[in-house]
Amino acid sequence: MFRTHTNGELSLQNIDQNVTLSGWVQTIRDKGFMIWIDLRDRYGITQLVFDADRSSAELLENAKKLGREFVIQVNGKVIERQSKNPKIPTGEIEILVEKLTILNESQLPPFTIEDETDGGEELRMKYRYLDIRRNPVKDKLIFRHKMAQKVRNYLSDQNFIEVETPVLIKSTPEGARDFVVPSRMNPGQFYALPQSPQTFKQLLMIGGMDRYFQIVKCFRDEDLRADRQPEFTQIDCEMAFVEQEDVLEIFEGMTANLLKDITGKDFGKFPRMTFADAMKKYGNDKPDIRFGMEFVEVNELVKGKDFKIFDDAELVVGINVEGCADYTRKQIDELIDWVKRPQIGASGMVWIKFQNDGIVTSSVNKFYNEEDLKKITEKFGAKAGDLIFLMSGNENKVRTQLSALRMELGNRLGLRNPKEFAPLWVIDFPLLEWDEESGRYHAMHHPFTSPKPEDVHLLQTEPGKARANAYDLVLNGNEIGGGSVRIFDKELQSTMFDLLGFTKEDAEAQFGFLMNAFKFGAPPHAGLAFGFDRLVAILDGNEVIRDYIAFPKNNSGRDVMIDAPSKIADEQLDELFLKVETKG
Repeated sequence: MFRTHTNGELSLQNIDQNVTLSGWVQTIRDKGFMIWIDLRDRYGITQLVFDADRSSAELLENAKKLGREFVIQVNGKVIERQSKNPKIPTGEIEILVEKLTILNESQLPPFTIEDETDGGEELRMKYRYLDIRRNPVKDKLIFRHKMAQKVRNYLSDQNFIEVETPVLIKSTPEGARDFVVPSRMNPGQFYALPQSPQTFKQLLMIGGMDRYFQIVKCFRDEDLRADRQPEFTQIDCEMAFVEQEDVLEIFEGMTANLLKDITGKDFGKFPRMTFADAMKKYGNDKPDIRFGMEFVEVNELVKGKDFKIFDDAELVVGINVEGCADYTRKQIDELIDWVKRPQIGASGMVWIKFQNDGIVTSSVNKFYNEEDLKKITEKFGAKAGDLIFLMSGNENKVRTQLSALRMELGNRLGLRNPKEFAPLWVIDFPLLEWDEESGRYHAMHHPFTSPKPEDVHLLQTEPGKARANAYDLVLNGNEIGGGSVRIFDKELQSTMFDLLGFTKEDAEAQFGFLMNAFKFGAPPHAGLAFGFDRLVAILDGNEVIRDYIAFPKNNSGRDVMIDAPSKIADEQLDELFLKVETKG
């Protein structure tokens, strides 16, 4: 037996017990006649003591040979600690070591294995197995595990069945780029890794499984950022004989349970907002409603005053930043420079200050008198001490730009408290979006999303106006889940494929198996998928998913620990009938 107890469980109740512990050497404090060692494992830290008065000379000498991250086993007696440490659960006791066994020596680690480490991100990713020993990473992985268990328990209690679906599937042209896998047994042909189990979960509904879920790996070959990884995890779900309301009720319940477990609070019914309202009020389809700054449109108040920038704009819209009229010119100019960055792309910004003394002033006083400016402040519901920012231009672009400013101000003003949660359903998305480059419609969600029943007739006349029977669950300004009611009628599905530019041959080649399945009695069905990595991160008060994944990739999609991707041997390429050519 390597241990009788872990390093996080001993207390005064264990005084005078003989115990065996194992773990890694965290720190060593050598006073010559006495040595203290912090022994660490996943469960915590226990202090060991080697005492010249109570330990043999040989034992003391062996203790002096220890280094950081050595793996050791000790036998000894639990004694009361003279200088107690209330910061750790074992802080009232220590182990008077009677026997020491070095299980494995360690080189000096490339960074300190402590909560506040001196290792940079790239270095820690290269030695991820060492980084996992640190509490900030270890605790995130344990938190992820607990959330997964709660999801499984909740869905199982709701009669969902966990079913595994294939990892080697057929490549389809919709969505992001596929990762492809060559088939040795079928020369010149390729599998794809699934971006989601979409078609399989629909087939499970046709197969009568009724309620399916899976915590499943998905893969997308796309550019990365802080909240993206090439391989990620979904809570994938599907239900038969349901409508949108049934789906929202089940997964609102699941999310509310997770939130209550973390916060202790009941969240009641989640608010709902249409896609059109979300874009009008917040400029994006995943608004953070923990704070206000709703958009206010002022075309009728600002046009016709010889201010060409506003006169020529499709939309003039703004936000009221409460209590910020004391912003200096330097602070405002810095924000203007911020929205002019290429990532945002604005040409500028107008400000209006409703000063504490009641005077209203603006960066465009030349064109608007005080009466004009007061009418604008009234439209915003502004009060003394508030600051208004106005942006103008193409309607879609200016909404996106103002949304970015609103989120930035929310961060700067401390309005996005990571321990405060504001869930929101966004519903009634557009079914299709027109792509100028390809000259055809693309599915806003995916090709199997059903239009709202009252909008089906628009597919023949004005398909761009049809709304999808789709929904997203938003938490703190992040989309954590999304889904839709599916098309289960083969004629309607054929119409969708036509609108999306599929020829009959393309549709048959890509989705013939699903269309054939529809011929054998497909039930009405709907589903939803949560981004599990993102959900876990946000529930833990974070927005970056990387630390919640045991072995993540960097921003170039590389695993710097195992050095992947990498070249493969010519013999393997020959077996796969592949030849690698580099552009040069």
